Amino acid sequence: MTRHANIAAIILAAGKGTRMKSATHKVLHPIAGRPMIDHLLASVNLLSPEETVVVVGSGRDQMERALEGRAKTALQEPQEGTGHAVQQARDALRDFDGDVLVLYGDVPFVRPETMAAMLDRLHAGDAPAVVVLGFEPADALQYGRVIADDAGRIAKMVEYKDASEDERACALCNSGLMAARSADMFDLLDRVGNENAQGEYYLVDIVNVANADGRHCAVVKTDDPGEVAGINSRAELAAAEAQWQEYRREEAMAEGASLKAPETVFFSWDTQLGRDVTIEPNVVFGPGVRVADGATIRAFTHLEGATLGEGVTVGPYARLRPGTVLGKGAKIGNFVEIKNATLGEGAKASHLTYLGDADIGAGANIGAGTITCNYDGYFKHRTEIGDRAFIGSNSSLIAPLRIGADAIVAAGSAVSRDVAEGELRMVRSDQLVKPGWADRFHDTMKKRKEQQKK
Repeated sequence: MTRHANIAAIILAAGKGTRMKSATHKVLHPIAGRPMIDHLLASVNLLSPEETVVVVGSGRDQMERALEGRAKTALQEPQEGTGHAVQQARDALRDFDGDVLVLYGDVPFVRPETMAAMLDRLHAGDAPAVVVLGFEPADALQYGRVIADDAGRIAKMVEYKDASEDERACALCNSGLMAARSADMFDLLDRVGNENAQGEYYLVDIVNVANADGRHCAVVKTDDPGEVAGINSRAELAAAEAQWQEYRREEAMAEGASLKAPETVFFSWDTQLGRDVTIEPNVVFGPGVRVADGATIRAFTHLEGATLGEGVTVGPYARLRPGTVLGKGAKIGNFVEIKNATLGEGAKASHLTYLGDADIGAGANIGAGTITCNYDGYFKHRTEIGDRAFIGSNSSLIAPLRIGADAIVAAGSAVSRDVAEGELRMVRSDQLVKPGWADRFHDTMKKRKEQQKK
């Protein structure tokens, strides 16, 4: 990818997004756990822009909070078209003299390589005034057309409703994304009128203004129409999620992970996988998960904010919550939930267990039904379990608590005081034994039942 100096990005995000039917601004809806505009900003940032300006309108307060410190904002009020929106960034870029990319907050998947290709074309020998990103969708019926020659020079930009039959036969469509030098961009916009059915100022008209000046404009085509797919509704948001997940699954397998049923695995935007990781069906990754080489994640497991060491096994039906750290070779079995807890190398919690706010030593074994009682109604407390300790089934460990290395807690114990290294702790009531009582009870109840029948 060619590196370009002196770049600014203008991202349009002033629309009301009424089709989303949501109190949340459209571009703040998440894809793979990340607001869609953040996907776009991450790609833009790979070009190292000098300035990034997001044009806001409806939901301004939400946007300014979400973008604080990461981009400038410019207000478009009222909203009078895409050309008018770009003009609102003029003050924010008053000291900038370079190339401007115009992008859309609800078109989040534009690759940095595509943006760079637009800038490359802007600086080609024929020096076009404006570069447009075109695409060829499977169904081009309602998109505006880009009428261009084989060299990519644009003869005309035309909306579908205004196009002739010959123009509608053109498969090359306008994505709305553009690049121009800042001086050209704002000079051309100053001469765009709003004499149209909507009474709005359209960004696309700068191409026609430049052509009327005797200059020329050029089109760059993306080979992936999904790259410029806009998101305006919940259905389109779901389609974008599916598109992103499909790409990430392919990437994960190409990098050395095995997905048994890829279509059932869902990644977060920041999931990190090592090599030779095996992921069984119906696994969901929330944000903040890192998985080392050779780990196995069994079916129906949910992970978030967790770090898995080399060769660990998790699941099936496990839940790893934020703050979970599993050491090399640790094992988490079915119906185990862990939160803010560390398991040392080779430690095991094989089934039916809750471990919260705990530090568990290497080689320790946590029996079925064990829970750390970490919350007293006001504060959280930690449990420390030493190396090679054995916690018997159905034990309640009442924090704050420390259990030493090689200690044994007997099954069914409720432990509220520290256990020393190598100690056995058994906390049970004496068993009451009444020989023959059950036989007498059954005889009495059977006679009573027979009497009721009479």
